Amino acid sequence: MIFPNRHDAGRQLADALRRFEDCDPVVLALPRGGVPVAFEVAQALSAPLDLVLVRKIGTPLQPELAAGAVVDGDEMQLVRNEDVIRIAGVSEAWLRAEATRELAEIERRRRLYLGGRARAQITGKTAIVVDDGIATGATTRAALRAVRRRNPKHLVLAVPVAPADTLAELRAEVDEIVCLATPDPFGAIGYFYRDFRQLEDAEVRDLLARGERPPEPTPAAASPPRSPDQT
Repeated sequence: MIFPNRHDAGRQLADALRRFEDCDPVVLALPRGGVPVAFEVAQALSAPLDLVLVRKIGTPLQPELAAGAVVDGDEMQLVRNEDVIRIAGVSEAWLRAEATRELAEIERRRRLYLGGRARAQITGKTAIVVDDGIATGATTRAALRAVRRRNPKHLVLAVPVAPADTLAELRAEVDEIVCLATPDPFGAIGYFYRDFRQLEDAEVRDLLARGERPPEPTPAAASPPRSPDQT
């Protein structure tokens, strides 16, 4: 399956998520690429649209190796990779300092994208976490664990495309996974989009602003007035 672009993928994903329309859903996008996909889902479900911002914490000698990740929230959400922390000899003080630094960057990005807008409330609701695809799943896992701590009633991971083995590893983190395609071999997410350009910050801000107030359901057409001879 090849998607023309992220918006088209989002519309197709929304069709697969229609059953959640009456479940008080909140749609949470992983920026930047997940925002156009999530926008279409939120519009289709008449749901609020918000972000899940994640920053990886690398090890001192191998920044690309994730010792953990920090996720935005009312309180700092630190997701730890205990195996890497132990093998790399990462100290608790260093890890906490890096988490604090990355949290400041997350807050900067939240202000950039959303200004002073409050976080969507997801406690007791159906939280649908959306991205444009998944490769290794490390960032997605961190996002899901942080969202789970906010006590949604039902947690759904929804993506257009991902490898089947990665989804299998993520199943324990969620109540349900909705994925349109699990190609094998997988390669990279961009292989499954004709247009996979990087989004500009201005595009992200525009979509989030448009998604702040989801469209109201179209009202049913009023019945025409009855004429006297119909009574």
